[in-house]
Amino acid sequence: MSTPASLSLKSLIELNSGKSMPMLGLGVYKSGDAKASCKTAFEGGYRHIDSARMYHNEADVIEAAKSSRIERSELFLTTKILGRDHGYEKCSKAIQDSIESSKADYWDLILLHDPTSGSQKRLEAYRALAEAQKGGLVKSIGVSNFGVAHLRELEASNKGPTPAINQVELHPWCQQKEIVDYCRSKNIVIQAYCPLVRGEKMTDSTLTKIAERLKKTPAQVLIRWSLQHGFVPLPKSDKSHRIIENSEVFDFELDAEAMDQLDSLDQGDKGAISWNPIYVD
Repeated sequence: MSTPASLSLKSLIELNSGKSMPMLGLGVYKSGDAKASCKTAFEGGYRHIDSARMYHNEADVIEAAKSSRIERSELFLTTKILGRDHGYEKCSKAIQDSIESSKADYWDLILLHDPTSGSQKRLEAYRALAEAQKGGLVKSIGVSNFGVAHLRELEASNKGPTPAINQVELHPWCQQKEIVDYCRSKNIVIQAYCPLVRGEKMTDSTLTKIAERLKKTPAQVLIRWSLQHGFVPLPKSDKSHRIIENSEVFDFELDAEAMDQLDSLDQGDKGAISWNPIYVD
């Protein structure tokens, strides 16, 4: 992995699947502007887009990718399968529908979006992901919102390879330390969603003082914090200038004092602003 000083928008992190993934991605959500957002991102140098079936934007992402004329091998495109589509048959069907409806040749990464379907269904859904990977429909597979208990259960089940990714809410106020430590011990890369805390902490005094000293935006500081911890942040925005601004995080570095100050903001589970279903059965 790149050192903090050598990071760039082209920096890649190696996955346990043998594939590589750009260390910064754009998250696209329930927006009619997903295609335009992807176009802006691609033109600005992004090569990593995070989508989901839940957001009904897979076709927009694939269409934007094809319109960009960027070699498909240079892009890293993700989708996710929600809990209601878990179970082997339902997940297999959802994967096939995702490929067909979006006109994708393949996905670089498919994640189980959440663990809320219960033990049997999520394990069988993961088996479906593993089969799709063997069949070439997806290059890497993983999970999202999985707590340590879910990950241990998955490992013990032998339903497929170790997840390449666990995507969780992660920012200075919700650092998911137990999950991070476990994933690192298993060579599972952490993707960080809500890295900008949905804008709710942009006036935090610790954050703003660091941003002012560095002449950077609070959002840029938060993204840089995530990168320097070795996470893969997925900031969301539909605004073109924000998409570009969020990628301008490679011309500065947070020193040890700034990192320590941001690290000290952790509130554990109470700091989560999203659903964070890491403890469901």
